[in-house]
This record gives sequence, structure tokens and C-alpha cells, in this order.
Amino acid sequence: MEKLNATQIKEFQAKFSALEAETGKAIVGYREIIRDMLICFFAGGNLLIESTPGLGKTLLVKTLSRVVNLKFSRIQFTPDLMPADILGTNIVTEGSDGKRHFEFQKGPIFTQLLLADEINRATPKTQSALLEAMQERRVTVAGKTFDLDKPYFVVATQNPQDSEGTYSMPEAQLDRFFFKLTLGKPKIEALRSISQRASAESDTDLKQVINAQEAETFKEMVLNVEAPKTVRHFAIKLILLTHPSSEMSMEPARKYLRYGASPRGVQALILGAKVNALIAGRATAEPRDVEAVSSQVLGHRLMLNFEGEAEGVSSAQIIGDALKSKTLAEVA
Repeated sequence: MEKLNATQIKEFQAKFSALEAETGKAIVGYREIIRDMLICFFAGGNLLIESTPGLGKTLLVKTLSRVVNLKFSRIQFTPDLMPADILGTNIVTEGSDGKRHFEFQKGPIFTQLLLADEINRATPKTQSALLEAMQERRVTVAGKTFDLDKPYFVVATQNPQDSEGTYSMPEAQLDRFFFKLTLGKPKIEALRSISQRASAESDTDLKQVINAQEAETFKEMVLNVEAPKTVRHFAIKLILLTHPSSEMSMEPARKYLRYGASPRGVQALILGAKVNALIAGRATAEPRDVEAVSSQVLGHRLMLNFEGEAEGVSSAQIIGDALKSKTLAEVA
């Protein structure tokens, strides 16, 4: 592991702040969401955003593609969408010699920034077509493997589960999302700003802050942030406290949860903490950095059982209880 110097850390801080500011020119009222999206991007994860329609999710992702200068594709998920519509398919073409042969026609998944819009309106079979791309950054079609361009970032949006015409996302798919964020309704100040922009003559003028190569360099810097034993123990104990089958689990976790977080949850906590440390100007992560990303990492990985759903318990409550526990305080 290469030790980071002060110059590298300051450069990351400056570029991260510039990305936040530039993205904020186009997006009104979601500063925390913008920061979390950028943390997820630099940590090398994939992002799931849940909200009702019309709150600017598509604009948020398009803006990121412009300020980082990434190739952008959008897939509108519908009940009749098939895996081949996402991945691509072999088509029959005729060569100059008059002979016919198969040629692979790449689907919209071959990009750098993919917006999977309303992902839970497609069937679980189609949703699962993204799994390999999200985890391995490659796609296998008809026995052939194709590497995807780097950086590769999937941002999926979903409507609330009680919306009409939605399918529950498989647990294996959910677990591959680094963060899950929820967009609430904009406040009155944000609505005023939006109403003023509605009469503007042109789109917001956005500047490119970094390019794809610089983004990859910053992602490598994140990996070089030190995560000492105390930070790793903090993340592991947080996972165990919220895992119903663990000997360390809290009573609410055993009572209200079907499943806890997988090992990917531990990895996401550590990587998210590393990005937070860099934002704060530190080359070493601390337990507070893990705490700062705990709800984004664990919220969608804690599966409520019937009793938890019936009593209206939320995963956020269980995470909050775990963060206040004496067992975790002893580690921090």
C-alpha cells in the first residue's frame, strides 16, 4: 500500500469540493445526496436511489456524467424489458464476400455511467442481467466475455415498493448496491429556486472538473487510505450487532430481522469510511467515518421479518440502536 502525502490529499479535497459545487449548480436542495453519490463513486461502488417520480434523479446522474466527462447511457426499465435489451445480442450480418455471420451488437450496458431508471418495474430476471456488470465490471454473452470501460458506475432508481406495477428486487441484487439513498420532497426554499429556473432560457452551464483517468487515480488513492484495526473492528461489530443470527446481535435485530448484512457490507463500510477520511483531509480512517456511512450502507441490507413489518420497525431504527450500544462504544 502506497502511503498518501499531504499534496495528494489536498488535491482530492479540492476536486471533491469542486465536483460538489459544480453538481449543485444543476441540482437544487440535495447537497447530502450529491455528497453521498460522489462518495459511492470514488469508493468504486454502485448506487440505488429510491423516490417518487419527478424529483430529479435523472438530472442528478446526467450532471455527474458531464462534470466527470463519462460516457452515459440510460435504460428505462419496463415489465416487457428482456435481458438481451440490456446486454446486447448476436445479429446475422452479411459480409463483403456475401457470407453471413453473427456479429455482437452491444447493448446500453456498455458505457461508463449507466442510469437504470425505475429498475423495480422490470422482472427480477431482467434486473439480474446487471449483476455481473455491477460486480465484475464485465459482461458475458453467448460464452464471450467483454470488459467494460473504467470507471464504471451504475446508478439505479426505484419507486417505493407500494407503487403500482413494481417487483421486489432480489436480495442478491440489492446487496451489490454500495449505498441506498432516499430522496424526499424538496423544501419550500428549493421549490422557489426550481420555479425560477423553470423560466430560464437555457440549461445550466456546467464545467468538467475531472476526467475518467483522474477519477480512476482518485479511486486508487481511496484504497491507499489506512484503515487501522480499531476501524475494522468497529465496522465488524456494527455488522454483528445488526445480524439476527450472530451471538453478538441485539435483541431488536433478533426479533425484527430476517437477514443482516453480508461481508460486502463490511467492505462498503470500510471503503466509505476511507473516502470520508480523505474528504476530511486525513490519510487514516476513524470509527466516526464508518458511522457517517452506516445508514447508507446497511439500510437496504437489513431485511425485516413479518413481525418487523407489522410493527412498522425500520432498519434505520435498528442501525441507530447499534450505534448507541455500549459494545460499539468500547471499540470506538
